[in-house]
Amino acid sequence: MTQKPIALITGGSQGIGYASAVALIEEGFDILSADINGEGVTKAAKELNALAGIECDLGDVAQIEAMFDRIAKDHGPLSALVNNAGVAMPGDFLTYDLADFERVLDINLRGVFIATQRAARMMVEAGIEGAIVNMSSINAQVAIPAIPAYCASKGGVMQLTKVAALALAKNNIRVNAVGPGSIDTEMMAAVNANPDAFKTAMSRTPLGRAGTAQEIGDVVGFLCSKKASYITGETIYVDGGRLGLNYTC
Repeated sequence: MTQKPIALITGGSQGIGYASAVALIEEGFDILSADINGEGVTKAAKELNALAGIECDLGDVAQIEAMFDRIAKDHGPLSALVNNAGVAMPGDFLTYDLADFERVLDINLRGVFIATQRAARMMVEAGIEGAIVNMSSINAQVAIPAIPAYCASKGGVMQLTKVAALALAKNNIRVNAVGPGSIDTEMMAAVNANPDAFKTAMSRTPLGRAGTAQEIGDVVGFLCSKKASYITGETIYVDGGRLGLNYTC
């Protein structure tokens, strides 16, 4: 029996990470899910019949390295990586806490780089023509004053995606990103709970509704599949048409 390719999804306990795992299973992958929420990722892995749910803080270098060592030992090389783990940590620009800024970049950007590097090394050593998908955001392009670190990190993810795509093209490893707009996940809970804020968000979304986690997951699944075999270095924005407008906040 041929072994299925293995995909690792970070931030996989809920929302877009969980939906991405569902999509990758449909594309024929075996799944490894990682999340800082150990109980949540264990539950998600069981529901998905995944290979494992791994507790890992993607802002901690030692934990990321230990996770990849464990994966190499217990499961073998990856064929796909989805860098989905991320945080926003909003605050006022003039008083924004440096520790919060660093925490956001540690998870959203540094963690993405380390995981991408480790996964790519696995693929190159095993001769696997794999796929890496990074979770960016429309905030790589448009800024919101209340989330300075998040916007900076997602702009960095957009550029890191291009750099990695160029560096790994000779190995036929494709690297792309997905840039969600307003998606009905835990990160949007505060907006959903405030009718005025939700109305404002929808006013700058031409399709007039929030997207779903599965609509993002389906794009992730596509980018990891052979259907996207000639796509690399791109960020695909799934935003209900928002970037076609010129509203930034």
